[in-house]
Amino acid sequence: MEKNENQKHACKTMKNNPKNHLFYMTQKNLPLIQNARGIYMWDHTGKEYIDGCSGAIVCNIGYGNPRIEAAVARQAQSTFFAYRLHFENEPALNLAEKLVLHTAPQLNRVFYVSGGSEAVETAMKLCRQYFHNRGEGSRSIFISRTPSYHGCTLGALALTTYAPLEIPFRPLITPYPKIPAPYCFRCAFDQVYPQCGLACAWQLETVICEQGPENVAAFIAEPIGGASTGAVVPPDEYFAVIQKICRKYDVMLILDEIMTAFGRTGRLFGYEHWNVEADIIALSKGMAAGYFPLGAVLSRDTIVEEIVAKTGFAHGFTYAGNPMACAVGLEVFDIITEEALPANAAAMGTRLKSGLKELANRYPMIGDVRGRGLLLAIELVRNPATREPFDAEKNVKD
Repeated sequence: MEKNENQKHACKTMKNNPKNHLFYMTQKNLPLIQNARGIYMWDHTGKEYIDGCSGAIVCNIGYGNPRIEAAVARQAQSTFFAYRLHFENEPALNLAEKLVLHTAPQLNRVFYVSGGSEAVETAMKLCRQYFHNRGEGSRSIFISRTPSYHGCTLGALALTTYAPLEIPFRPLITPYPKIPAPYCFRCAFDQVYPQCGLACAWQLETVICEQGPENVAAFIAEPIGGASTGAVVPPDEYFAVIQKICRKYDVMLILDEIMTAFGRTGRLFGYEHWNVEADIIALSKGMAAGYFPLGAVLSRDTIVEEIVAKTGFAHGFTYAGNPMACAVGLEVFDIITEEALPANAAAMGTRLKSGLKELANRYPMIGDVRGRGLLLAIELVRNPATREPFDAEKNVKD
């Protein structure tokens, strides 16, 4: 009965407001969401959908979780908002403690944001101010990979290689150097692993030397590729080479864990697959599982102390460390760890990947199956022998 009443209200709303004043990327008409539980969603007509993508790789614990609803109700009895420069709040402190407890030992300071692009921007500015405060002001170059996607704000976009998002804004963006992603299916060097000698990783040293080590601040990468490369998993030795190069030239290693963290790949954090010792990691998406906007940056204490002990961090957001967001994030974290969701993602990912490989054996247009845990992708090809992709205008989606 309640569902029917909600549907009637939604239909009435649409009838009374025929013009949609919202705009996003396109003018495509989208279904009006009315309800969601678990992996299922229903629009205002009652049509049921299975959300196989977890929204935008966000809803790691599904929709309508009663524990989250209870956490929101509890926090609502306290406060929704407390400005970070005026007050601390208990959910923010408790969540930071759990993040530090469950991450690598060197990552022991937390800075909250509201989303992924903010997290990447914060990581960049934290790194930059660290070198500035140390008297190494020339270190302002950030190296990333191609293809890559790190966000849509101007700093994050400067690290991104995706022409449709970049072209209009290139005059506003710093043209940072890029190295090839470890995209073995389409190797930039036209070689085959392991005979390639990990040329894509060693290219980082070449670019650092070209730019001058004294000018390079950091290298940033996703542990496993997200939107730009479709779940590309690097060879096992890849990050060992990257880390060796970064240490050799005192270049920071920043990991973009916005998609890979909080169990998605079968580990709590993506870097755990290779024990990478990052200096800074950026988090969001699964951190609050779509129930509230939330993200964070985790950093070494030595980086933070260099900044706050002298000038303070010249950066921040109004909603950073929001009590309600952190209360939700805390409950999401407890659900993920208590219910062993990373291990479940690993097991279910193995099952799904096996099924996708069976499909690839039957359908030659599936050129590659890749990924870890439940961050998986298939790549469709027009010609299996040459791996030629479909023409862009055909709009064939992987």
